[in-house]
Amino acid sequence: MPAAQRHPTMADVAERAGVSVSTVSRTLRRLSSVSPDVRARVEKAARELNFAVSRQASSLVTGRTGVVAVLVPTLNSWFMGSALSSLGPLLRAADMELTVYVIPDLAERASFFEQLPARRNADALLVHCFDLTEEEGARLDDLGMPVLYVSQHAEGRPSVYVDDAAGARHGTRHLLNLGHRRIAFMQSPGASGFSFSSHERLLGYQQALTEAGIALDDSLVVAAPAADKRAVAEALGQLLSLREPPTAVFAEQDELAAGLIWTLRRARIEVPEQMSVLGFDDQPLAEWFDLTTVAQSPSEMGRLAGELVLQLINDPEADGKRHIVLPTHVIPRGTTARPTGPATETENPS
Repeated sequence: MPAAQRHPTMADVAERAGVSVSTVSRTLRRLSSVSPDVRARVEKAARELNFAVSRQASSLVTGRTGVVAVLVPTLNSWFMGSALSSLGPLLRAADMELTVYVIPDLAERASFFEQLPARRNADALLVHCFDLTEEEGARLDDLGMPVLYVSQHAEGRPSVYVDDAAGARHGTRHLLNLGHRRIAFMQSPGASGFSFSSHERLLGYQQALTEAGIALDDSLVVAAPAADKRAVAEALGQLLSLREPPTAVFAEQDELAAGLIWTLRRARIEVPEQMSVLGFDDQPLAEWFDLTTVAQSPSEMGRLAGELVLQLINDPEADGKRHIVLPTHVIPRGTTARPTGPATETENPS
């Protein structure tokens, strides 16, 4: 069959460029042993013939798949979307593809770790927000590829993450410096086995109070899913029913802070005049709510994770235990102010 009527081969490229098939192979594998003028001729011939090396064929030669796998608990979140949106273009620029494994529940998680579909189908694995068991960590260690942990600190393994405890300390200090002494903490419980930094943020809140000489009060720590209006109202009701209710609430996620502000305003409790509210993340909705928050950058986290995983793939001698810790900072907006009076003067919303 004439070359024009079938998929072009490496031999067709070699014939058009006037070189050997092995030279075409070395050129398309980007080996430095090919001179610039020969490289230009081969690349020109490949473009004219619309020739591209398949991933499967390339992996037989190089031992690499050209794929980076990502393990995530969900795609339905601002954080995951932002992290992957910066990771994808960086990998494409390096001629790498991205495969995403979404593991939303414990049943699918058990299946993933039993089968390990990323084995032989990727050159590296990025693990986002998973609180791994010792057995699961050992399974990933045996994959025979770089495994990088994102948005979580994994001892003895490469990680890219935010110091959530430090961020929560800074946020709590912001409220303390405004004069608040009764500061509540509202958590958003996640599914068992998935890490959403809740523990570290609670720890940072507690550390800041202790440093300020304020005794910890378990009644000031409540929980509610961000999307559950009734649960948020009930959690707020618990706080407003205390003998000494808080004058400020630190919500561990911006989405939860937004739900709390909506509930407070519905109950005719003024923010921040009667109750200050602080969030964590600096999602786009934080600006819409004029929300004071502790900012982090998942897009920067995704970019740095991509750079590090490419380094680990391309350099077997690279430090496989490297940690990159990203900073956080408080962005003061309109939902925090000095305390002016008790929030209990208004009717309990629950």
